Amino acid sequence: MTSRATTAGPRERLLEAAKRLTYTRGVGVGIDALLSASNVARRSLYEHFGGKDGLIAEVLRLAAEEDEATYRRTMRAAGGNPRDRLLAVFDALAKVVARPDFRGCRYLAADLALADPDHPGHAVTREYRQRVHHLLERELAALGHPRPDLAADQLLLLIDGTLAAGATRPDSRPAASARLLAEQILDAGAA
Repeated sequence: MTSRATTAGPRERLLEAAKRLTYTRGVGVGIDALLSASNVARRSLYEHFGGKDGLIAEVLRLAAEEDEATYRRTMRAAGGNPRDRLLAVFDALAKVVARPDFRGCRYLAADLALADPDHPGHAVTREYRQRVHHLLERELAALGHPRPDLAADQLLLLIDGTLAAGATRPDSRPAASARLLAEQILDAGAA
């Protein structure tokens, strides 16, 4: 029996190239650059995704699944205390923004760059933020916070701010500052 190395098909190569290039160059990266990086014919882009907009939306959807799973793993690893689980998010963000390849929040960048309000990417980023909000809100409710929905809004704002400042002012230690503010939000619920 012989084994053959499986090579990724055109769809997977397009997704991988688009994931990398839209993060490093933004969603405005040209179709020719995407096709060149993936070594895929233009026809494959349209067959698999209907065009660049469909490819961008799928890349955002896949990245959102990965990032949501990372939030869940981070919180699980912090143990059973909801306060510890929520603060672990900011500890993890400190590591993310410190990476040399960090370029900011993929979702915020996409929302700002996609001028068409009906672009399918916007629906993906909204849904992703809603799922993260739900994760935070659930922990806040378990903590006994009197306003878990509002507090989740506040924590999500701190997360977005951390990622934005991490890209534009990395030396400002945005995750550490956000963690201190998060502690105040959590402690306000205990008062």
